[in-house]
Amino acid sequence: MPQGKNHQDPGGDLDPSIRKETVSILTASQAEEEAVRTAAGLILAAVTTSPKTRGVSSISAVLLQGEDKERLAKSMEEHGPGKKFAGDIFLRDAGNIRRSAGVILIGVKGSMPKKPEKPLDCGACGHPGCAQFIRTEKKPGEDFVGPLCAFQLVDLGIALGVAARMAGEFNIDNRLMYTAGAAAMSLGLMEADMIIGLPLSISEKNIFFDRG
Repeated sequence: MPQGKNHQDPGGDLDPSIRKETVSILTASQAEEEAVRTAAGLILAAVTTSPKTRGVSSISAVLLQGEDKERLAKSMEEHGPGKKFAGDIFLRDAGNIRRSAGVILIGVKGSMPKKPEKPLDCGACGHPGCAQFIRTEKKPGEDFVGPLCAFQLVDLGIALGVAARMAGEFNIDNRLMYTAGAAAMSLGLMEADMIIGLPLSISEKNIFFDRG
């Protein structure tokens, strides 16, 4: 047989003369971006599986990044001046949103009670029973729609606590922001009566609490 050049040694390794060195480097910034997306996905899953009163859910959640996150920040800046009080916090929080890696929005559709066919008639909404609550006109306020079913709001509170806890366990800085949710309502980003934002950040300094 003709003896051609064999580029492999008996052990199967490439001939050193043609071996190419391949080095894969993952920078910290690349790892952080991937970490935020991975963590956000797990947080969204945790929101879905968080406890719900009466076993019925009207909770929804989304992740905003890139252009959608910038739209939210701009909406916060526009929303603030229209507030009767504390409009300046919208401007402050908009800066945090821009510096964050992503924002999770968690909302609830609370204009209907849980299982109206089997009403609890708890009265927490201010009405004698669920039937009266259903008939009451739901009106938008400066930020959200109301009145809302108390049990729906309990679900929202549980979901928010679960989301913030999960982010903390992943060592990702976060802060629950009513301001982000109010601006998200004006953009119509979710089908919800009340929304709260949870921006996520990875940096040397917590941008949400140490603002000095």
